Amino acid sequence: MLRARFIDYIRYEKRYSHHTILAYQTDLDQFYAYIQEQYGLTDILQVDHQIIRSWLVSLMDTHVHPRSINRKLSTLRSYYRFLMKEGVLDENPLLKVISPKNPHRLPVFVEKVKMEALFHDVDFGEDLAGVRERVILELLYATGMRLSEMISLRDSDVDFGRSQIKVMGKRSKERIIPVAGQVMALLTGYISLRKKEIPALNKDSFLLVTDKGERCYPKFIYNVVVRYLDVVTTLKKKSPHVLRHTFATHLLNEGADLNAVKELLGHANLSATQIYTHNTIEKLKKIYNQAHPRA
Repeated sequence: MLRARFIDYIRYEKRYSHHTILAYQTDLDQFYAYIQEQYGLTDILQVDHQIIRSWLVSLMDTHVHPRSINRKLSTLRSYYRFLMKEGVLDENPLLKVISPKNPHRLPVFVEKVKMEALFHDVDFGEDLAGVRERVILELLYATGMRLSEMISLRDSDVDFGRSQIKVMGKRSKERIIPVAGQVMALLTGYISLRKKEIPALNKDSFLLVTDKGERCYPKFIYNVVVRYLDVVTTLKKKSPHVLRHTFATHLLNEGADLNAVKELLGHANLSATQIYTHNTIEKLKKIYNQAHPRA
């Protein structure tokens, strides 16, 4: 089947993550189900741009968010590019399909003063659990790494001599993130305590492990972040990704170069990083309106 060949292609040649592959499979399954139910088609080669447009309209009618629709459309574009590459299709019907506009939404971030309060005023404790929880929060804020990147870190990814961490990002793209000395010192103490409390771990263990020595899972990290952010902020949305937004926003607010922030975040395109400049512009507008005599 063409679908199975495409999934093998993104799994073995493009080396997409497990999460991305599942999302692609789900999107394609939904599209195939739609063309079969609505048009009685099972052959993707019989689909034209009008059928694809009708699918998008059906998604809008069921109140699917424009961002989700665009993700599904992106899946379909990748699929059709693959079919063209394989010589299965002579013409790509998606060239006549326009993506719906995403609503403008600024990234949610925690204010600088509240992040300072988190690390200066909150008592994490000195046992393994407390130190581990501080490490989780400090690392997310100090590096801007993704949740999936954090739980995949191993001890060998931390270079104490150079004060940097090697991160394996999306599509197996490796990047190096510099880390402040105080965070490296915290990591040193954590690893020492972890080895004492869980001596059975191997030499190249996952950096963040549970009390049983197993790799920390996404929900574990998520719960830690939410619990501590609840202490310092009233934001409705609290998650590890909010700390990634916070990392990028604070860097740009302090004058960091946009291209440098792009590299630190592991973005493939500068457009993905530019969304954080809107928060900076909003801050400048506020300062201008408060300070300028003719504002």
